[in-house]
Amino acid sequence: MHFQWYPGHMTKAKRMMQEDIKLIDLVIELVDARIPLSSRNPDIDELGKNKARLILLNKSDLSSDKGNDEWKKYFEAKGFFVVKVNSRNGNGIKNVNSVIQEACKEKIERDRKRGILNRPVRAMVVGIPNVGKSTFINTFAGKACTKTGNRPGVTKGKQWIRLNKNVELLDTPGILWPKFEDQTVGLRLALIGSIKDEILNVEELAIELIKFLKVRYQGLLEERYSIAEVENEVEALQNIAENRQCKVRGNELDLVKASNLLIDDFRSGRLGRITLEFPEE
Repeated sequence: MHFQWYPGHMTKAKRMMQEDIKLIDLVIELVDARIPLSSRNPDIDELGKNKARLILLNKSDLSSDKGNDEWKKYFEAKGFFVVKVNSRNGNGIKNVNSVIQEACKEKIERDRKRGILNRPVRAMVVGIPNVGKSTFINTFAGKACTKTGNRPGVTKGKQWIRLNKNVELLDTPGILWPKFEDQTVGLRLALIGSIKDEILNVEELAIELIKFLKVRYQGLLEERYSIAEVENEVEALQNIAENRQCKVRGNELDLVKASNLLIDDFRSGRLGRITLEFPEE
């Protein structure tokens, strides 16, 4: 399966971000805690060089504690400020404000020496599609400032949001990059829902997920779906279809329906807390 999705509005969004970066003190980058490296747009490092940087490990409730801790250490060692958050229920959000002040301490001090008081920190919120930027902003602000949706491409334009007297946020659309050098990255992005489902082969995607789970999370599928342990991934998917009554007319197994069910169970956390990549890899 070949993964690629780079609609025209992303080129426009990237240009817009390049123009706005000169107004910015801090880049807040949201990544999906299940795939922190694969969900980082490599263009962001170039865009945000010479700026204070904060990485939010979002959806940290869906990834393993071990994975979250390892990735936090990994990014901190590279000079980023890092906070684990769950934007949906607000976990970790109240730590963000103090970390923003800490990350921009030098800038605030410079302003103070120049006699500029109370100028808010201006932060650009960036990330790939469907990583939860709008949900984060709404939770952080304590009110609905932006449109949200659990599909990629909901935010189309930029939007300034005044949070309080200390912080202003610039919301930006989710952008991918034109070409995935490594198709494993594309696969992981497809699994978390950052690539439009309509252009994917859902059965192949489900089989790749089964393959990974059998190695890193042994016994999880058998326990969740009450199925026998088998070597073959296609057979495992058939067993899930059988167990969950995913059938079409004539009592044939509906593997597309079973695949959608498995991927949905993974994305929603019903399968458990799963990290798809670790720093040592």
